Amino acid sequence: MSDIANKVETLMEAMPYLQKYQGKIIVIKYGGNAMINEELKDAVMHDVVLLKLLGMKPVLSHGGGPGINKMLEKLDIPVEFIEGLRYTSADIMRVVEMVLVGQVNTELVGFINKLGGKAVGLSGVSGDIYHCHQRDEVHGYVGDIVSVNGDMLRDMCLEDYIPVIASIGADENGDGYNINADIAACEIGGAVGADKLLFLTDIDGIRSDPNDPSTLIPRIDLAGIKKLMDSGAISGGMIPKVQSCVTAVRKGIKHVNIVNGTIPHSILVELFTVKGVGTLITE
Repeated sequence: MSDIANKVETLMEAMPYLQKYQGKIIVIKYGGNAMINEELKDAVMHDVVLLKLLGMKPVLSHGGGPGINKMLEKLDIPVEFIEGLRYTSADIMRVVEMVLVGQVNTELVGFINKLGGKAVGLSGVSGDIYHCHQRDEVHGYVGDIVSVNGDMLRDMCLEDYIPVIASIGADENGDGYNINADIAACEIGGAVGADKLLFLTDIDGIRSDPNDPSTLIPRIDLAGIKKLMDSGAISGGMIPKVQSCVTAVRKGIKHVNIVNGTIPHSILVELFTVKGVGTLITE
């Protein structure tokens, strides 16, 4: 009987959040180890489909760094990151397109559809979702997003589809560029008027000491972010992720969270429990 009572208590705790997010667009940035661990992947895809069944409008923005690294290693192409962004030569760009669109995106769409969702696989080139230009010569074929076709994505959500978008964009000449998936998710969130933006990552959130898990910060404002950036506590691959969070807050997204994607069903825990998980970034 206690087990049933616990389940009822959990449902009651979730009820105000179910009301809060009913009909809202929830953008989820998916990447890292949660993509290569099959149990975690299964949990994330179940969470996404459940959100749809509960009346929310999930949008999945994905990268594929581990798969790209694995393919580059097979091809004996060196991996280099500059300011947290992958250096992308013409050869690497072809690998990025092959892995993200031909492998990762197709697999995620198939997984969601198998669970009863209606996923549509897209790259940022589709319908000019990510119109971009080259960031600079230093990073190679890395793009900065100029505009996002938010109307197209909102229309898909209204038609009960789940957009699944690979982080590749193109410029006015049709040249493709690699886009950081965190930045892409932020731009999507702003363009579609998302109520919630979740960054699934490999750590539990923002820490005051990056090497000490006990220093997790549950909630931080933009002034606190600046202090951590200036002190070097936020560094490496966390820089574009945190910068994307800051941009998302400034774009008016009400709830921006960094969540540990290696915790099974962390999406549901964050959305539907009082305590939640990870770090909430506020203005």
